[in-house]
Amino acid sequence: MKYYIVDAFTDELFKGNQAGVCLLEKWLDDSVLQNIAAENNLAETAFIVKNNNEYDLRWFTPEVEIDLCGHATLASAFVISNFVNQKVDIINFHTKSGLLSVIRTGDLFEMDFPSRKSEQIEISSIMSKSIGTKVLEAHLSRDLLLLVDTEEQVKKISPNLELIKTIPNCFAVIVTAKGKKVDFVSRFFAPNAGIPEDSVTGSSHSTLIPFWSKKLNKDDLIAFQLSKRGGKLYCKNCGDRVKISGYATLYLTGDIHVF
Repeated sequence: MKYYIVDAFTDELFKGNQAGVCLLEKWLDDSVLQNIAAENNLAETAFIVKNNNEYDLRWFTPEVEIDLCGHATLASAFVISNFVNQKVDIINFHTKSGLLSVIRTGDLFEMDFPSRKSEQIEISSIMSKSIGTKVLEAHLSRDLLLLVDTEEQVKKISPNLELIKTIPNCFAVIVTAKGKKVDFVSRFFAPNAGIPEDSVTGSSHSTLIPFWSKKLNKDDLIAFQLSKRGGKLYCKNCGDRVKISGYATLYLTGDIHVF
């Protein structure tokens, strides 16, 4: 199968979030897909099968299949529009989270994702201990969103990943604060999925966008994920949906041989 590595949510090589993208002629056994993702050892590997004029898309971390992934969707759209069908402007993906559409405008890719509004919950002692700083608010959707006071706190967090693993009822932990030069910043930790820290996380913004849209009373937002690699996301709150846009750049093309 053809294999690509794409840096998503950036127009600079070695920035943003790396995603593997595999083009399949047909679906292989889930165990094979999981082994390929583990072998690639990236936060996510996307697998694509053409379905008439649309595409079936699945995402795997090195340890599990997940239900939604932003950066690997953006990377998949980048690969399709550059290497499969250079005339396409709208790409439709059938996924575990329903139909996801990506519109390409020049070099910018705009993804249409479900909004995952969170509910405020009580702050527990383990939340503050796991990130080593005071938590102002806690909100739960698929992920646990922890609001802290400043961008500097987000940047300096040295999380206790073993403690994060013990927090119940959440896939991952998002730490966020109001930004200085952007509307909001965040970091994302999912150790139970084999991702100690994700570089730039599109799916977390399905929760972050409605949260910050309400906080800041605005629908158009610019976000930055404060990982080591870093990445910028252009966001829009659309009620039951969110728009997440970003750039991408190619790192590698190759072939995977599975016998």
